[in-house]
Parts: sequence; structure tokens; C-alpha cells
Amino acid sequence: MKFCDYPDRELMMLSLADRIAGELADFLRRQDRATLCVPGGSTPGPVFDTLSGTDIDWSRVSVLLNDERWVPESSPRSNTRLLRERLLRDRAAAAQLLPLHLNTATPEEALDDLAEEIRPHLPISVLLLGMGADMHTASLFPGADRLAEALAPDAPPVMALRAEAAGEPRITLTAPVLKEAMRIHLLITGPEKRAALERAQGLDVMEAPVRAILADATVHWAE
Repeated sequence: MKFCDYPDRELMMLSLADRIAGELADFLRRQDRATLCVPGGSTPGPVFDTLSGTDIDWSRVSVLLNDERWVPESSPRSNTRLLRERLLRDRAAAAQLLPLHLNTATPEEALDDLAEEIRPHLPISVLLLGMGADMHTASLFPGADRLAEALAPDAPPVMALRAEAAGEPRITLTAPVLKEAMRIHLLITGPEKRAALERAQGLDVMEAPVRAILADATVHWAE
């Protein structure tokens, strides 16, 4: 794990956006397409705002979420909605969005179709993750009903998980897909998250699922 400590959040968000853009551009110089995988929530919004105007060939970039709540895109809790509002605009509107939600009653009904859509775009070129104070990442929550399966080396690309802390049922990318990303960045802010990250390093992955990706991650932190 590499740890990058920034003097303030604004500088961190700008620097991280620039780094992700540079890595995507590097992949596009060497291959036909690149895949960018990002979290939902409000924290990465400033990164998305900057990244959306970056001058790279977004038409050759596939974008997908780390995870999604099983709610329609019209819901204010939809990560897909946030992605369209903050990232998939300006130059980045040309990117291909890989959905993590379909119009089915339960996430389990959509798993096969979602996995089939995602597989051709793996491995992820550049992965940006967040982390909760409970040390979850994506929707790999401590105590989730199928966490052990989602962390297993033979896990399918996507799974449906339920956890008390998650609220709605979730679709999440699984640990093998996250770990196989070519570049991994973890974005956290504030003293509580930094303390959680330090605590996670001494815990089992079932207690601290973020450990599944830490070994190869660059952590970006500002107070």
C-alpha cells in the first residue's frame, strides 16, 4: 500500500483527477479501450467534476460503478444518477456506461445479464474506491449475508449482497474483479477514515473488507 497525504481536500481532488486521467490516457495509447470503475456517494464528486472535462478519447472508455443500490435511477440514492450528473457530462459524456442496475424486482434476477455486460470490459484499467468508517468498500460490508462468497477467489464478477448497514439490497463488484484492476486508488477523507484504515490493517478481511484491495492500492487522504 502506498499512502499519499495531501495538505487539503481541494488539492487532493485535483491531483487525483489528473492522475486518473493520465493513467487512462496511458492505457488508451497502448490498447483500443480502457475501463474506469468508480464509487458512488458524494466524496468523489469533485474528482468527477474535474475528470469530466479532461481531454482524452472518452469514446474509448467504459465506465462502471463499484456498486449500486437496488433503486431506480430516479431515486436520489441512485449512484448511477450521481454518475450521470457529475462524471458523464462535458467531454466524458462520450464514455460508455456499463449498468449495474436493471428493471427487475430483485438484484438476483439481473445478475447474469449484468455479468455478461461487464465481462468483456475486464480487467478494470483504473479503479477508484471509497471506504466507510466500518471499513467496507464497494458494497462489501462487514456482516453482509454473502460476504465470504464475494471475497472468495472464484467469486463471479457481480453479486447481490444485503447488510444492515447498507439499507437497500446492493449489487457489488466482487473482490477478485477489484483486486485484478491494473491501477487501484482508495480515496478517504477525515481523521475517522484514516483511523479506520490503520485499524483495518490489523484485522481479518471479513472484519475489514477493504483489506482485500489494500496491498496494491494507492491511498489518497486529506483531512
